Amino acid sequence: MATTTALPPPSSRGDRWAGPGMLLPFALFYLVFLVGPLVYAVVAGFFETSLLKSGLGDFAGWSNYASVLGDSEFWRTLRNTLWFTVLTTVPLVLLSLVLALLADRFMRGRWFFRFAFFAPFVLPSAVVSLLFMFIYADQVGLAQSVATSLGVDSPPSWLGDPDWAMVSITVATVWWTIGFNFVLYLAGLQEVPREVHEAAAVDGAGPWQRIRLVVVPMLGRTTTLVTVLQVIASLKVFDQIYMMTGGGPDGSTRPSLQLIYDTGFVEGRVGYASTVSLLLFVVILFVSLVWFALVRRAEKEN
Repeated sequence: MATTTALPPPSSRGDRWAGPGMLLPFALFYLVFLVGPLVYAVVAGFFETSLLKSGLGDFAGWSNYASVLGDSEFWRTLRNTLWFTVLTTVPLVLLSLVLALLADRFMRGRWFFRFAFFAPFVLPSAVVSLLFMFIYADQVGLAQSVATSLGVDSPPSWLGDPDWAMVSITVATVWWTIGFNFVLYLAGLQEVPREVHEAAAVDGAGPWQRIRLVVVPMLGRTTTLVTVLQVIASLKVFDQIYMMTGGGPDGSTRPSLQLIYDTGFVEGRVGYASTVSLLLFVVILFVSLVWFALVRRAEKEN
């Protein structure tokens, strides 16, 4: 006698709308706070929009873009932003990888290293800035005392010297944010099968050869992710620079986001600030696409 299989009851109308209904709050948040301001910035860039008067203001066409591209301050802040990105990205990628490789060798107590390196990352930017302002304080700061103990007769003003201000902010940023990249690399290392290490050891590869020829290539996607996230985060730097130096001395540390803030919220020129923000967005998008293209090309060659 043939047996029949009971079919599941047809989904009700409420079940069909359960997924979209759960996504609706996030979609509204995304539209109101992300897509909406982006569209407004694009539109405001073609007008003389100001905080001092309502509406978009007079139509300006491409004059805002011509003014920004001809503004030496825009290029100086962009150069400062790119220099900060280079100074922070290289150590934050390499040091986090080295620390993760060292911590991965500990089978016990790995949680302690995760906590120790990740703990500074959860500190607010105001706390980190205030902490390093005390460290870099002239005459009484810890950095001055260390430099003096090492035989430096006249240590520089770490935040007051244009030659040292950006480097000092970079050191603070590396200490503050290295934990995030460290955790990503440590997670990637745990995905490397132990059998791979054992097979390489059987073939006669030493510890350094296993790291250089086996582990690091297998962390290629993790390195790509870490680098892209770090570059984007560094290009959007604002908090610690604004609180530690205010963009000084003599504008040597002023980033592009501070130019946007000063122009839009201090001077009230929203149209001009919107144009600067869109050009910065183009720079970030261009850098990210170029990096992805280089990585994909390297993966195909390998």
